[in-house]
Parts: sequence; C-alpha cells; structure tokens
Amino acid sequence: MRLAGSLLTNNKNALAWATLMAAIGLHVFDETLTDFLPFYNGVVLELRQRLGFFPMPTFSFPLWLGGLIFLVTVGFCFTPIIAKGGNWLRIIAIILGILMILNALNHMLGSVYLGRILPGFWSSPLLLAASIFVVLRGLKKASWQKTRQLG
Repeated sequence: MRLAGSLLTNNKNALAWATLMAAIGLHVFDETLTDFLPFYNGVVLELRQRLGFFPMPTFSFPLWLGGLIFLVTVGFCFTPIIAKGGNWLRIIAIILGILMILNALNHMLGSVYLGRILPGFWSSPLLLAASIFVVLRGLKKASWQKTRQLG
C-alpha cells in the first residue's frame, strides 16, 4: 500500500487517473442504487421504437454490473502504467476523460431537462471534476514523457 501511496503522491497523472477510476466506481455504485439500468434500457427501447433503429444495446443486470466492475478494476490496474507516461496513454486518458465529462453532464442536464433527479445524478459532480482533472493533466503533454523506473 505504501508503494501505491507513493506513486499517487509523486505522479499527478497517476493521481488524476486513480481519482477518475474511483469516481467511475462511485458512479457505478450510485447508478446501481438508483436503478439506472431499467431507466437506460427503457430509453433505448423507446428510441428504437420511435426511430426504427438505435445503435445502443440493452443489458441484463449481471452483464452490466459485472462488466463495469471489471472495467473499473482494469482501469485501476493501469495506474502504474499511466505513471510511467507515454503519448498513447495521454491520448487514452483524454478520450476517457471527455467521455466521462459527457456522461456526467448527461446525468446532470438530463435531470434539469426532465425536471427530476435521474439515476446516477448524485455522483455526477464528482465524476465531472475527476474527468476534468484527467483532461487537464492530459493536455500537459510534457508531463506525460516516459519516465524511468528507479531501483
């Protein structure tokens, strides 16, 4: 645990990434507690009926939750790799950060538009802040130069 704390203390990119993974994990927990999946599946089915085609899939609860837990776990495992740097990792971090900004805004602005709190709303401000942190770190190109491991 000391190594992980040291990594996050000494590398702002790794800290931003781990913060985003924690925020995504909390967001998944929030969505699970507030019945996001039935809401999401209902919206997808409604759009398919209205439009004749809608490219988003519907999910069963075990597949949805299991998949998200797996992805968040893999994301956390990438933290030491993020700390080593590299341009392709910077690009991945920026893309994921932008997608999570859009996700957070969708929950928040959707709540305003529909006039009710949508599932996943409560964790969205934290997800937005963590996503902005990752994108801002990603835009600092020099901080993503590959670093050498000592020892």
